[in-house]
Amino acid sequence: MYFKVLKIIKRFILLCGLILVGQNVCAEVLDRMIANVENEPILESELQREVAAIVQKIQASNTAMPPDYVLKKQVLEKIIIEKLQQQLAERAGINISEEMLTNSATDIAQRNNMTLEQFKQELQNQGMTYQGFLDNMRNEIVINQLRGKEIGDRIKVTDREIEHFIETEDKAGEGLGQYHLGHILIAVKEGASADVIQKAKSKVDQLVKELRSGQDFTKTAMSVSDDDNALKGGDLGWRSKSDVPTLFVDVVSKMASGEVSDPIRSPSGFHIIKMLEMKGVGAHMITKSKVRHILIKTNELIDDAEAQKRLLALKQRIADGDDFAALARSHSDDKGSALKGGSLDWVGPDDLVKPFQEAMDKLAINEVSEPVQTQFGWHLIQVLERESKDNTSDFKKNQIRDIIRKRKIEEETELWLRRLRDESSVEIYQDRL
Repeated sequence: MYFKVLKIIKRFILLCGLILVGQNVCAEVLDRMIANVENEPILESELQREVAAIVQKIQASNTAMPPDYVLKKQVLEKIIIEKLQQQLAERAGINISEEMLTNSATDIAQRNNMTLEQFKQELQNQGMTYQGFLDNMRNEIVINQLRGKEIGDRIKVTDREIEHFIETEDKAGEGLGQYHLGHILIAVKEGASADVIQKAKSKVDQLVKELRSGQDFTKTAMSVSDDDNALKGGDLGWRSKSDVPTLFVDVVSKMASGEVSDPIRSPSGFHIIKMLEMKGVGAHMITKSKVRHILIKTNELIDDAEAQKRLLALKQRIADGDDFAALARSHSDDKGSALKGGSLDWVGPDDLVKPFQEAMDKLAINEVSEPVQTQFGWHLIQVLERESKDNTSDFKKNQIRDIIRKRKIEEETELWLRRLRDESSVEIYQDRL
């Protein structure tokens, strides 16, 4: 009963904007509630923090600042929509563990060639606390999982829709070009002196030289770029030609994969673009392998050491002239392929589990691997043939499927969010804005 009463008192204090000082209730109003979202308050300080963050981003992008009342209204609506989604996710039982967050942060750090401690320091250098980063990431993951459950699982793309896209939107075959771009900005203030501009130009020229000599682009962007995406290693993500900023489009359309651009001048400063990857531009080739294997599964009687020992003995017999197919038929625990002499036939990228694929790709034709472990057991692998095939048609259809699916998700998300907002109990205290 005591804890229930205490919980009620704390809720009353939060709603009234009061605080407890020692054992006494202080009646001083420290914060005001400016909105109520399904009985969850939004405080003035929360709005102020979010507005300040948005203002900083707008200023950094050199975009004209909207009027204060418009900005507050837009930011408040953003907070309301986020809270409604978080509440719905909580009711749906969507939870993100601390372990999952830590693993995600560690993975992000490793992809940026950092330890977790170095990543925390970089966050601090960027003006963000590690806990704040985790909180933001938790919210993003929760909302993404919620949207996947509420929207993504219901989206289907038919073959007829793909055919219609090809007929109406991709007649010239150029609508699917996608560019994965990296970006570094060396900012120059508006009205800077000629001396300042020249120093920035010298700096960016040296950076281009170093990047073309092999210096890591991601690490460099995180260290020196003045762009909002610096913490992401300058990664602008995948963009179609129509989504590439006008300033860069002519340069990007002439670049090859892995190429670093010359410095590009704009009112913001000097830009460097790297073509990280390209897809849907020209033919798409894939390498397929004709492969066979012998599998030994582990169990109560056969541990990892014994499985490897048996495979090494089989490998020696193959080296001494025994037939791989015959040994596969008599020894492999993969009964499906064993009947075919261990053959998995022709396989392409992503057809097999990663450890198997990586070991297979390193083999010369007819070479037999060392024992390779996967979740299925231990394998001997032999590649009999390899060939490159033009996969442009299937690749193009898969890209179109992704484009149509993305469009449908965006449309459904907009409708779903509007419905969620309209059907929820939200009260805004306009006189406090």
